[in-house]
Amino acid sequence: MQKVCIIAEAGVNHNGDITTARKMVDAAKKAGVDYIKFQTFVPEKLVSRYAEKAEYQKETTDSAESQLDMLKKLSLSNNEFVSLKAYCDEIGIGFISTPFDLESIDFLEKLEMDFWKVPSGEITNLPYLEKIAGTGRKVILSTGMSDIQEIKEAVKALEKGGTPEIILLHCNTQYPTPFEDVNLSAMNTIAQETGKPVGYSDHTKGIEVPIAAVAMGATVIEKHFTLDKTLEGPDHKASLEPNELTQMVSAIRHIEKAVGTSIKGTTASEVGNKSIARKSIVAACKIVKGEILSEKNITTKRPGNGISPMKWYEIIGKVAPRDFSEDELIEL
Repeated sequence: MQKVCIIAEAGVNHNGDITTARKMVDAAKKAGVDYIKFQTFVPEKLVSRYAEKAEYQKETTDSAESQLDMLKKLSLSNNEFVSLKAYCDEIGIGFISTPFDLESIDFLEKLEMDFWKVPSGEITNLPYLEKIAGTGRKVILSTGMSDIQEIKEAVKALEKGGTPEIILLHCNTQYPTPFEDVNLSAMNTIAQETGKPVGYSDHTKGIEVPIAAVAMGATVIEKHFTLDKTLEGPDHKASLEPNELTQMVSAIRHIEKAVGTSIKGTTASEVGNKSIARKSIVAACKIVKGEILSEKNITTKRPGNGISPMKWYEIIGKVAPRDFSEDELIEL
C-alpha cells in the first residue's frame, strides 16, 4: 500500500492569531503529518450579512453574533499566510490552505501549493470549481452533504476545466460527527462510482474512525486539530490535541504497513515458525523394518520438518524401509 497522506486541519483553530498559527505548525510537524492545512477567505466574500451560524457554531461561540462577525475574528491576512507558507517550507512540512472565495483562489495560487483542497461546501459551486480547475493543479475534494450524482458533476466540471488529478474524500460535515452517521462504507461506493482514489476527512471525536478508514483503503486522511480543545471557537471541541494527533499518525503508519497486498502466503517473519508449529508423520511406537505402516504405528507430531500429514493416506500401507524408534520422523 502506498503511504497515506495525512493532513492536519488547523482550519481556523488559530482564532485569528498568527502566533498561535505558527505554534500549530510546530505541533503538526512534531506529530509527523505530511501537511498542515489552513482556511483562507475574505469574510465579506464568503458569507452575506444575513448568513446564520450552524448549530454547532452557535454552541461553541457567541450565539448573538452573525456568521460574518465570527469569521472576521477568525481570518488571517494574506501577508500572514505568506509568512506561514515560508515557515512551513523552513521546517519541512507541507503547507495547504483551502480557499473559500474566488479572490482567495487568486491569492493562494501565487503560493504554488502542491494541490488544492476543496471543501465540501463548494462542491456545487460551479464558478469556484471552474476557477480551481483552470489552475491545472491536482485537487483533493471533500464530499460532505453530497450524493453520488453531485460528486460526479463536480468531478466532470473539474476535469473539463483542466484538473489533471482528483482524489475524493468521504466526509460528514457535522461537528462532531455521530458515529452512526460516519458511513465509512460510502467511501468505497465513491471509488466504485467515480473510478477515483478516495480518502476520508474526519470530524468524529477520537482517532478510531480515520484509522479504520485507512484499513478500508483511504489514501488521504484529513483531521482537525487544535492546541487546546477548551478554547473558544467553532471547531476546537471536534479537534484533536497535539498528543492525540501524534497517536493518530503513529497508528495510521502502522495500519498502512499492516494492510499489505492481496497476496496470501508465508511472510518473511513467519518462515522460521513453519517447522516449529506444523507437524510431521512420526512413529507412534517402535517400528521394525518391513512392518506395514498403519494408523496403529504412526501419528502426527511436531516438528514439521518431515513428511507432511497431508500425505497421510500415501504413507498408510507402505512398508517401513528401516527400523524407527518412537517419535522418529518417518522417512521413505
